Amino acid sequence: MVAELSAEFPDLTISKVRFLESKGLVTPERRPSGYRVFSHEDVERLRYVLTAQRDRFWPLEVIKDALDAIDRGLTPAGPVEAPMPTVPEIAASDAVDSLLAHPGTTLRLTARELCRSAGIEAGTLDGLQGYGLVRPDDLGHYDEDDLAVARAAGQLAAFGIEARHLRAFRTAADRELALVEQVRGPAARRSGEDDPTAAILGACLSLHAALVRGGLTR
Repeated sequence: MVAELSAEFPDLTISKVRFLESKGLVTPERRPSGYRVFSHEDVERLRYVLTAQRDRFWPLEVIKDALDAIDRGLTPAGPVEAPMPTVPEIAASDAVDSLLAHPGTTLRLTARELCRSAGIEAGTLDGLQGYGLVRPDDLGHYDEDDLAVARAAGQLAAFGIEARHLRAFRTAADRELALVEQVRGPAARRSGEDDPTAAILGACLSLHAALVRGGLTR
């Protein structure tokens, strides 16, 4: 691993790698024998650390914060460039395609980052969480879906619609999910498909859109 990076960082030594490991900046796999195994991701992470030290003169704490931001799908801040990590732009897509697609990022946001990215106040986030519209993980992080909910709630707030008014969306979503769970097993056996979830969800969303559109035109 040192040999792989030595051309780019001639002063790199095993002792320095061990030091960076002790600071939690790189965490290679440890075999039962104690032998360290550095994956490609570990090497790239180490390259990022060494480059930040050499070219940007970042202290280790700043580098550690930057790595944490990267691990959570954010664009890291630096000591001068930006005061906080920023959320990458997520391209908008058709509602059905967006729902059926696999998650595009591993985004994990703190409450502060979510509020800033969605343009909402902490009190609004508290309301969304209280009504089950956003659901942080065990570490208190929010994902890309939570961000989408918070952004939509922020837009609706401009029309006087508060978090308490949005409880019906949570209830409706839970009922749709329960319906999907109820029918997808038998549907798979009838159709021979591995997993008909995408088709069922697509039909549910199409039905929802048609009902709303029909209600608006009557």
